[in-house]
Amino acid sequence: MINNEKYMKLIDYLKKLDRVVLAFSGGVDSTFLLKAAKEALKDNIKAVTILSPYIPKWEVEEAKELVKELKVKYEIVEVPIIDEIQHNPEDRCYLCKKAVFGMIQDIAKKEGYNYVIDGTNFDDLGDYRPGLKALGELEVKSPLLECKLTKEEIRSLSKELGLNTWDKPPYACLLTRIPYGNELKVEDFEKIEEAEKYMMSIGFRAVRVRCHGDLARIEVNKNDRVKLFNEGILDEISSKLKKIGFKYITMDLEGYRVGSFNETMKEK
Repeated sequence: MINNEKYMKLIDYLKKLDRVVLAFSGGVDSTFLLKAAKEALKDNIKAVTILSPYIPKWEVEEAKELVKELKVKYEIVEVPIIDEIQHNPEDRCYLCKKAVFGMIQDIAKKEGYNYVIDGTNFDDLGDYRPGLKALGELEVKSPLLECKLTKEEIRSLSKELGLNTWDKPPYACLLTRIPYGNELKVEDFEKIEEAEKYMMSIGFRAVRVRCHGDLARIEVNKNDRVKLFNEGILDEISSKLKKIGFKYITMDLEGYRVGSFNETMKEK
């Protein structure tokens, strides 16, 4: 076991839960939590991944491989775009999490697990996350939050544990690429996923392609913006994204930042 006070506290916390179902995305936080839960609970854990039009298929494939490596019971639950979020309301995260975690709770109850847990960490309290309200209402446990583990600590401990996700860029579901109030369309999610996968393949690890109808607004890390100031690269990106289905290709001059569409809420 890692000789770290917070990690040992996390292991003790998980042991007290006895049997859990983990909402597993394959990201930094949920992978770290899955590893810790496997150590604490052995076979008394099951991972559940959501498959939806707004979850990239490559991310689900990565989650499947991670679960296989950790030898944990696993289930993929297919979820359509629910009616409540069809026009991407500002509280979409709350509505989505309420529906999705309700489904995961049904699995837990049916199969005799005590709790549903998720990978919310201590830093998540500082961002606009209406989904946290849904988790509280459903009594979902957030062990990383309860043990006050920050993102930086989770990355460091993940590296110690040999998890290849330790330096994985932050990611979020594709709902965050669509402006609030816009109708959600499967074809838009397909365009966004393909465009972001392409951008990652040419070296932009942390990237968002925000979809404004026919217009793509590309956000890359602030330090990566200089890479885009090359006519050849710009032409290649423009050509590729137009083939994917966008008519207009733009770059956000401010670069990538978490929840950039939330800025429109602050302006109201």
